[in-house]
Amino acid sequence: MPNLLRHWLLILLTCTLPFAVYAADPLFQEGADYVRLPTPVESATSDKVEVIEMFWYGCPHCHDLEPAVQAWLKHKPDNVKFTRVPVAFGASWEPGARAYYAAEALGVLDKVHQPLFDAYHQRRKLSNEDEMAAFFAEHGVDQEAFRKAYTSFQTETELRRGNQLAQRFKVRGVPAVIVDGKYDVRSPRMFEVVDFLVAKEARP
Repeated sequence: MPNLLRHWLLILLTCTLPFAVYAADPLFQEGADYVRLPTPVESATSDKVEVIEMFWYGCPHCHDLEPAVQAWLKHKPDNVKFTRVPVAFGASWEPGARAYYAAEALGVLDKVHQPLFDAYHQRRKLSNEDEMAAFFAEHGVDQEAFRKAYTSFQTETELRRGNQLAQRFKVRGVPAVIVDGKYDVRSPRMFEVVDFLVAKEARP
């Protein structure tokens, strides 16, 4: 009888072990769903987990991701600071990045962000200051105010900072989503992974 009992216990352990291992595995895997940056970059905020999205208005994948970004922002955790960074990997990307920072400075980003995305992907020419000024005027922004913001010292500073940040994060393409200066998300389930990493890095 004792031998029979041991036999059934062994079978039970053999059958349940895979489930125990599976349950212990994290929901998302480092190296598959996200990668750890070789050199972490200190976050700009000490009390929240910073999530940074690097993008370009002309990028089709960034455009496709935007609805998911907007949906996530509606329920993002309170302990998260979300920051968009428009990068300029080439001269043709710079007008979009400048337009973003100008809109932010003028307080009209919510009004023009999605229309800018749409205009780029409707093949509208937005390759210089004049074309951007005309676009902003269509959305109720004074052209003179826009031009000042577009070429301001603040915009120049933000543009340099964004490009330097992309270099520090080793970003080679967009969209790129960085969590807490430590993780580069690489999954189609982008914001599920973001939430997983935010919980992992939550401040005490």
